[in-house]
Amino acid sequence: MTETAAPPVLWKPSAERIAGANLTAYAAWLAHEKGVVTEGYDALWRWSIDELEAFWASIWEYFDVIGHTPYEQVLGGRSMPGAQWFTGSTLNYAEHVFRGRDEDALALQHASELRELAPWTWGELRAQTAAIAAGLRAAGIGEGDRVVAYLPNIPEAIAAFLACASLGATWSSCSPDFGARTVVDRFAQIEPTVLLAVDGYRYGGKDFDRTGVLAGLQEALPTVRTTVVLPYLAAAPDLSGLRDALLWDDFVRAGEPLSFTPVPFDHPLWVLYSSGTTGLPKPIVQSQGGILLEQLKKLHLHLDAHEGDRVLWFTTTGWMMWNFLVGVLLTPASVVLYDGNPGTPSLDRLWDLAAEAGVTTFGTGAAFIASCLKAGVEPGEGRDLSRLTAVGATGSPLSPEGFRWVYEHVGADTWLFSTSGGTDVCTAFVGGVPTEPVYLGELQARSLGCDVQAWDEEGREVGPGVVGELVITQPMPSMPVFFWGDADGSRYHDSYFAMYPGVWRHGDWIEFSERGTAVIHGRSDSTINRGGIRMGTAEIYAAVLGIDEILDALIVDVPKEGTEGFMPLFVVLREGAELDEDLVRRIARRVREDCSPRHVPDVVEVVAQIPRTLSGKVLEVPVKRILMGQPADQAASRDSLADPASLDWVVDYAQRLRA
Repeated sequence: MTETAAPPVLWKPSAERIAGANLTAYAAWLAHEKGVVTEGYDALWRWSIDELEAFWASIWEYFDVIGHTPYEQVLGGRSMPGAQWFTGSTLNYAEHVFRGRDEDALALQHASELRELAPWTWGELRAQTAAIAAGLRAAGIGEGDRVVAYLPNIPEAIAAFLACASLGATWSSCSPDFGARTVVDRFAQIEPTVLLAVDGYRYGGKDFDRTGVLAGLQEALPTVRTTVVLPYLAAAPDLSGLRDALLWDDFVRAGEPLSFTPVPFDHPLWVLYSSGTTGLPKPIVQSQGGILLEQLKKLHLHLDAHEGDRVLWFTTTGWMMWNFLVGVLLTPASVVLYDGNPGTPSLDRLWDLAAEAGVTTFGTGAAFIASCLKAGVEPGEGRDLSRLTAVGATGSPLSPEGFRWVYEHVGADTWLFSTSGGTDVCTAFVGGVPTEPVYLGELQARSLGCDVQAWDEEGREVGPGVVGELVITQPMPSMPVFFWGDADGSRYHDSYFAMYPGVWRHGDWIEFSERGTAVIHGRSDSTINRGGIRMGTAEIYAAVLGIDEILDALIVDVPKEGTEGFMPLFVVLREGAELDEDLVRRIARRVREDCSPRHVPDVVEVVAQIPRTLSGKVLEVPVKRILMGQPADQAASRDSLADPASLDWVVDYAQRLRA
């Protein structure tokens, strides 16, 4: 296939930036110490997958991983699933976070709708972690026990996770805005012993007491022996409705030293979950060693975190980006936490925080950037963002308009890195590279050590410019070691390896260019197929959301016998706008011109709100299933939605279709 013309280059790293990049230092070390000479990033990436074991061994050595027991083999077995990494080794994730720290140096800053911006030093983080670890130890927690957290994105959550990891226990967290059913669907699967929680939270200026939910969780989680409540919403919360609950200060044990339990490389570090939009969420277990190696690589070499950097990524504890953000503490950089509504009192809130905290890397979901664009937010007006040099976007594909907005309104010399990966590996397959240019609408490159390809339905790699299934053809250390409760491994296998035996199929459409850049075209199971031409929903959204009157959109392709299917487009309109014949014509013209005539929607319907998960993802597949006749409570977990009522119109529309 002939390569189409490259899109415009929006940013090129300066010679100074390239020279100072962690990636450049690593490549120089490889050349000097290992005789591995690579010219440019693409050559380095190819070496990292061609010599997979040598690459991951170099990460272990370069970042001086503390192996209490040395490893026997880098990769004892290459089969997927079931790859065995760094066999025989023992280590501890938390030990690497705290080693060599200046107790007076900045570890993190935090703010919320309930708290003003405040710092924690490394000494404070160590002391808090040690105190929580001592409390957990006194509660009988040790290697392999599960500790679950119903905590917001606050420093105490990070300290609690690190305490858990230091003991060799297994962590799992949900944000307190998750409903009771969603929490139980997750936590009940792993039979936790300790529940850490807050009494409530504030979001959008409204207070939400969660003590009633906690009482329900205690009833639904019979294995929980100890419930610990951190006063967050109230200074002295009423715990009378809870069974044997302890206040945080009565549980922790200040003054005890922090120690680290060495565990096997593949020992469970935490349990993450799929979005939970259909059925019980998958309890994805990732290992201490696998996450440590992946985060050392990703956060040093791809995020390019340096001494003095301050990294903000807007997230909750229910999204893998929280786990990713915690990993920044493995680098010399500090982190910035925020708990609350990013749109309260306005969409300026996070930009204000970036200025106040001296943020250098501003990470968020692509939907937030789209909202800022639509709302006419001007990040640089009235605030000092001079320290801000990089913006990261994930959660969904960032539109070309979103790319342009960042360069026009945040800064022309901003490194914008759009990334894509997943909870399943707690990292990005494709995304930022600090030494490479940024092209309009494209992700910069494949991540080191990640053999990501685009395949057709027959399992053949497709060439540049062709959309295919995103697959991973070689193992990665952060791939799940297993799913909790999946004794025979069948659920794990069926989730990723059923379509291409021995090859990870992620469920996204991806397209590579000859330059090695990539475009994500949305979920492969929600792709629109017309006349044999596949179109990712992200491309249709990019076209539709380019129309000023439209704030949000959702499109699905519902099978209809004897036809190519029924394709309704649902839109949220700007206040004062009207879906008249002129707007419908402009939508059709925009889709026809930007996508293809085959992908013009059959109908356009106005709705008040698009159903999204708590992490901002559009519920395309559940909506499609409801419109096909599946009961709503089977198609989607309402408690996993940002607004559970957003499904009501879907149910009504499905009834109208069947009438």
